[in-house]
Amino acid sequence: MEPATRPLIIVKRKQKSHKAHGGAWKVAYADFVTAMMALFIVLWLLSSSEKIQKTVGGYFQDPKGAGKEVGTNRFGAGDAMPLNKDEMPQLRKRLEQAMKKMNDFPRIHQQVQMTITPEGLRIELMETQGGFFFENGSATATSEGKELLSALAHEISQVPNHLLVEGHTDAASYSENGEYSNWELSVDRANAARRLIKAAGVLDQQISYIRGFADRKLRNPKNAMDPINRRVSLVIEYHEVGNDKSAAAPAK
Repeated sequence: MEPATRPLIIVKRKQKSHKAHGGAWKVAYADFVTAMMALFIVLWLLSSSEKIQKTVGGYFQDPKGAGKEVGTNRFGAGDAMPLNKDEMPQLRKRLEQAMKKMNDFPRIHQQVQMTITPEGLRIELMETQGGFFFENGSATATSEGKELLSALAHEISQVPNHLLVEGHTDAASYSENGEYSNWELSVDRANAARRLIKAAGVLDQQISYIRGFADRKLRNPKNAMDPINRRVSLVIEYHEVGNDKSAAAPAK
């Protein structure tokens, strides 16, 4: 007699998962790293200059750069960092590139000189005998003067550096009665240039002041009657650390 066949018993054991092997800890770790990064950013900002703090704060307030429109078509430029002396050569190249796009660039280029001086980037618009940027003996800008000042203003308005506007004349007497002299003419031309660059995008508060020198600062001292002594100068001042002077109210 054959032995009875034993039944086959299958035992299934349920595997228990260990909670420690889940992914919840990764979320907690990511939160921790984010919090530490935020802490380090705050500590860095506390030790940074006021300019950097304003710039970073301005980004979080307006990350797309829309900003508020303050009297011109320039948006969000108030949060930009002013250029220092080492960065002025790059600005000069940008200004030269803007001039090259002008219709009468070969002639205009001969009458413009850009120089990096201890005061800042100086842009001089020198006159010819018959008048080039301004009509002879007048504060009325020519078409060349308007076009050039507009092109320069478009680039200058991209940086928040303070700007000076100067007027100069030669030693020729303006009038015999003396009621309107080279002093008035130099100031009026500087103020006319200020209005033109303001209309082209430069903020009013960016202009520190205008000044007229008449014939007291000749470009060619050996010949006081040389037409190049008649000129309007724009001076883009360097940014100095700790120098947050307020712009003086310009003449209207």
